[in-house]
Amino acid sequence: MHRTLKAAVAALACSLAAAPALAQTIDKIKQTGAITVGNRDASIPFSYYDDQQKPIGYAMDICAQIVDAVKKELKMPNLEVKYQLVTSANRIPLLANGTVDMECGSTTNNLDREKQVSFTNTHFVTANRWSAKKSYNIKSLADLKGKTIVSTAGTTNIKQITEINAAQNLGMNIVSANGHPEAFQMVETGRAVAFVMDDILLYSLAAQSRTPGDYEISSVALSVEPYGIMVRKDDPAFKKIADNATSALYKSGAINGIYDKWFLKPIPPKGLNLNVPMSASLKKVLAAPTDSGEPAAYQ
Repeated sequence: MHRTLKAAVAALACSLAAAPALAQTIDKIKQTGAITVGNRDASIPFSYYDDQQKPIGYAMDICAQIVDAVKKELKMPNLEVKYQLVTSANRIPLLANGTVDMECGSTTNNLDREKQVSFTNTHFVTANRWSAKKSYNIKSLADLKGKTIVSTAGTTNIKQITEINAAQNLGMNIVSANGHPEAFQMVETGRAVAFVMDDILLYSLAAQSRTPGDYEISSVALSVEPYGIMVRKDDPAFKKIADNATSALYKSGAINGIYDKWFLKPIPPKGLNLNVPMSASLKKVLAAPTDSGEPAAYQ
């Protein structure tokens, strides 16, 4: 009996301790009258700056739907929306410490990251590949043996190519760049033979380069990469709002217009058209929304 009572008291103490964390984002929003959105500066077309230094993009449009849902749920129509620039390296720490309330970019949802953060429903499915100059004739991983490879710091991509390098004893010299444009520039200038990154970002960077025809994206896919909006871990009340908003957006078909706007039409500031039709794997995800970080869920 004594042991049972003791266990009950301990359980109550745990639940009370956990209670503030369950609604921490919502409480913070109510107290401050603002929601802070983490944005990227050069993850075209997901999250980047236009010529007025305003954050725009496919992920930003989806996050705007979440913000509208928060306003409605909390009955705060005048909720202030703040933006905070984040990078691949600091996006998780800034989310975890409360600097941003959600991160809207090109962030891969995987099981390792799910130990630190949560993701709302997947909004894009890409693959980890490499971009290289056609003149190098890089067709396989074996062709990269002993070469200098670049990827972006703090990404799943650099982690994966490092693991592959070690496992297959390729002897590649892997260097990290602070951002995607810097990494691509290293390939442009010959400081690296290939840039390992999500294919959609590679297509975007090649299209913006001075000589787009000089580059090719590998047919070899190193992994499947589902993108999601990051929210704080162990905060189901806020995640539920975000999940419901994204699910409604996808199932209503309204997401199709947003997708076409960013992937099939000229986008600001330079009128770049990526011309990337929606993949079968993304269509599947939008028809049956999932927040899974398991690659098999996207096959």
